[in-house]
Formats: sequence, C-alpha cells, structure tokens
Amino acid sequence: MSRSAVFALLLSALALGCSSRPQGSETLRVAAYNIKHGRGMDGEVDLARIAHVLRALDADVITLQEVDRNTERTGGVDQVAVLAELLGVQGFHGAHRPYQGGEYGNAVLTRLPVRNVRVHPIPEAGGSRLAVHEVEVEVSTAPGGSVSVVSVHLAGTPDERLAQADSLTRIFTGRSHPVILAGDFNSRRGDAVMTALAGEWTMFGKRGKPDTYPSDAPDREIDFVLFRPAGAFDVLDHFVVEEPMASDHRPILAELRLR
Repeated sequence: MSRSAVFALLLSALALGCSSRPQGSETLRVAAYNIKHGRGMDGEVDLARIAHVLRALDADVITLQEVDRNTERTGGVDQVAVLAELLGVQGFHGAHRPYQGGEYGNAVLTRLPVRNVRVHPIPEAGGSRLAVHEVEVEVSTAPGGSVSVVSVHLAGTPDERLAQADSLTRIFTGRSHPVILAGDFNSRRGDAVMTALAGEWTMFGKRGKPDTYPSDAPDREIDFVLFRPAGAFDVLDHFVVEEPMASDHRPILAELRLR
C-alpha cells in the first residue's frame, strides 16, 4: 500500500470520527493487544486479520503494542491509520523511537471523543528508548469528565522494568481523573515489577485462564489492565480472548463501571 493511499485512509478515519455510543454511559470497555506489527504465528503480516480481532472486542478504547509506522519491514504502511480506517475509529500512534525509515511504538484506538494525546518517555531498556502513550477520552460521568487510557509496553531486565514501573506511577500521580494502564508488561503477576505496581494501582484477576503469551499455547500472564485511584471502577469482567494466530500475544478485555 502506497503512502498516499495510507494518507487517504487516515483522512477517511478522521472523517468517520466517533461512534454513536451514547455519552454518559457508566461502563468502559478497554482492551489491550500486542500485535507484533501485525505479524501472526504463521509469519504473515495481515492488518485485516488484526482488525477482525479488534472489531469483535467491541471496545471503547484499545491499546496496541509493537506497532509500526512507515517502516521498511511492513512496507512503509502507517499501521494505525490503516486499522483506524478499517474499524471506523480514531487512531493515535505513540512512537518509542525511529526504526527502519519510520517509527516503532505503541498506539491507541478509540470510538470516544478525545481531549488530549500525550507521549511520556520512560527509562530505557538495553539502551533503546521507550515511552507510554496516553489518550484522555471524554466520559461524562467520570471525575473531571474524562478518563486517561495508557498504552504500556515494558521491556528489558527486571531492574529496567522496575524502573519503568516506578516511572509510570510518578507520571500519573496527582491526576484529577481516573487513569487506566493497559498493555504488555513483560512481567508476571507476583514478581517484583507487578508487585510494585499493585502497591500503587488497582490490579485485578481475569475470568478463566489468565495466560496471554505465546498465543498458540499460552503459559504465562504478562498482559494486564490496572487503574487508579483505588475505587474508581467496579470490574464487571476481565478475560483473555482466545485468538491463537493473529499475533504472538492474545488480546485482553476489561469491562469497567465507574463508581
């Protein structure tokens, strides 16, 4: 797909805007999916397949990890623009660093009105730059009328990930509205990284088998949704989606009700 075609798709996505979901709803459906730049377990890069998985989630906000923008390995395609156009939502790419002529990082897709988009650097992993991507969406029943959803991808050694986790808490301390972290933490429940986060954020269990990686035979839980302040939401549901092919991770979905 040419860059001009991708630009046209981006314009179409912006024109489509937000869904007709009524504002003021007390529930928020948040999903997280490490898409490995669209490369499935069969080795094929297939954004239409990723979009099919995402559409079935029926989520208000989706955080994505390992997303390419205009890189050589994925044909110079702006993957967020393509996915946003296919789903009829808004899409925002949050780059970590330059990569193969383009950018590599996180992304957020949403069907809700957006107030702010921010990219926050966090400590590096093995000398590679990292960042988290915050999108503040309008939710009229939330304190301040908004909720921030943050696409997270931690990486590196346990000590590096612990520094990244501490940075996350510092960045979002003092916010006047709820904040949700969703993504790939490359850490297991109960280890030092997730224990540190659980001391500052609300961390909750999943219905059914919680393991998210590898997608074809998952044996570890490394993808999570957390929030703060404590008591901001009731957790109505939280589970792993049984998708063994489209990426090397399985997506997760949380349904949260504002208190």
